[in-house]
Amino acid sequence: MYTAKQLESQLRKMKIPRDGTLLIHSSFRSMGEISGGAETVIDVLCRYMSDGLLLMPTHSWDTVNAGNAFFDPKTTPCCTGILGQLLLKREGALRSVHPTHSLAVFGKDAAQFIEGEHTVSSPCARNGCMGKLLDRKGKILFIGCDLSKNTFLHGVEEWCGIENRLGDEYACFLTLHDGSTYIGAMQPHCAPVSDVSVNYAKMTEPFLRLGAAVEGQLGDAHCYLCDCARMARITTELLIINPDLFLDDRPVPEHILTDVGKGYYVL
Repeated sequence: MYTAKQLESQLRKMKIPRDGTLLIHSSFRSMGEISGGAETVIDVLCRYMSDGLLLMPTHSWDTVNAGNAFFDPKTTPCCTGILGQLLLKREGALRSVHPTHSLAVFGKDAAQFIEGEHTVSSPCARNGCMGKLLDRKGKILFIGCDLSKNTFLHGVEEWCGIENRLGDEYACFLTLHDGSTYIGAMQPHCAPVSDVSVNYAKMTEPFLRLGAAVEGQLGDAHCYLCDCARMARITTELLIINPDLFLDDRPVPEHILTDVGKGYYVL
């Protein structure tokens, strides 16, 4: 059984900037037995990031769509695990107003970080939370899950203008934090394959090799700590070479990977 002290030690070993911006994707079950359960994990993460900003997905794409286009940050259920739900219960935590890809945010500049999120019209808009994560040179920690859960790469594809990644726009009705209603628009994710994100896992080795990711451990869970700026640059270069990079799970060719980051491809 892992204690809070042991979890804190594992976080320190990964050298996560305590005053930075950290997004976490997680599988709580993969962490093994934790003294105090999931609440202890939230305690540890909030304490560790007390001088920074902690983000967790509270997505609702499984229920909010063109046929049910209503979102209320207080009542709309999320489909992305227990840790995000528990973070929302902490005093001072906020949920961004995004119909399908909201985040629980806690810490420094939380309100500023999610400001205007209700006005974006795509899941990972460049001027939305995912883009701000890049601007802040943030990190993403994957706890017990692989890089197929890397929502940030949806954003990179979107920002690179890759075709057939956004579906038909629909009107959505968003309840703001002051209780008022905002009528917005949303284009959902789409792709020519059933689930393009499954193929994001092919970037694991390139990211590790090129310094965009390091490995660690939290509880029993294997972790990847990824640097957003480096992930964005590497992925953008590869998408310039091959816009269909994520339509299959074939590894990036060695001769291409060798050239990435050397300035051969104009961004």
